Amino acid sequence: MTDALETRSSHACFGDTVGFFTHQSAETKTPMNLSVFTPPQAKDGKVAALIYLAGLTCTEETFMIKAGAQKLAAELGLALICPDTSPRGAGIAGEDDDWDFGTAAGFYLDATAAPWSANYRMYSYITKELPALLAEHFPAIDMDRLGLFGHSMGGHGALTIHLKNPDLFKTVSAFAPIAAPMRCPWGNKAFSNYLGPDRDAWKDYDATELVASRGSGPAILIDQGLADGFLEQELHPHHFEAACAAAGRALTLRRHEGYDHGYYFIASFIEDHLRHHAKGL
Repeated sequence: MTDALETRSSHACFGDTVGFFTHQSAETKTPMNLSVFTPPQAKDGKVAALIYLAGLTCTEETFMIKAGAQKLAAELGLALICPDTSPRGAGIAGEDDDWDFGTAAGFYLDATAAPWSANYRMYSYITKELPALLAEHFPAIDMDRLGLFGHSMGGHGALTIHLKNPDLFKTVSAFAPIAAPMRCPWGNKAFSNYLGPDRDAWKDYDATELVASRGSGPAILIDQGLADGFLEQELHPHHFEAACAAAGRALTLRRHEGYDHGYYFIASFIEDHLRHHAKGL
């Protein structure tokens, strides 16, 4: 049994409901928030579900409010689940000092370095606690048909978590992911603090490193805007593209002129991602 799930609000949406929830997490030892959209097909039977991992500074509300995904998800019969991006209020000195580290910047890993290791366990939260919570409280979700996608830091999370858990998350896609975090300032800052100085340990959370040894699996879809201000320094999709080619992993990496890093970009291509997952699930 998981802990109780508190409903903060519930809203009718395209034939069913968007709900915003809070529960006490055993992994993070803090309250954790999430949002869930259930499609109308959930009233009559099991439905596939997509878990969306948001990026730096975001919350469980960001995608649900900004992406415009619910209408097509309702048509396709897909549930949408959006967890928060990190623990909040863990009481760790410095966790609120920077926008790209600490609160809202959990990087979807299990920290091993003090003082972060006690609470910053987003990898285990996404792969263990969240699925158990969904299975208990949302029985219409078919736990054998889960997909994973995300944006920026969340794209990093989606790629790495899928690559390590292909039996749990059957499909994967990403918008502007941090595709090679060991080669960028955001990744180096997060990994050195959360995981310590051993760079070999960092490889377990780097999609470019992981795909070299875990290349087999379903096709990956990535969309990247070419007007993205973070592309050159932080994202490095070309490294992931080269690693997929070397490993024989099917990848569709689409580059779009004029699009930046924000949710207007995500909303422009969300339909393709939902259809990508619906086909695979």
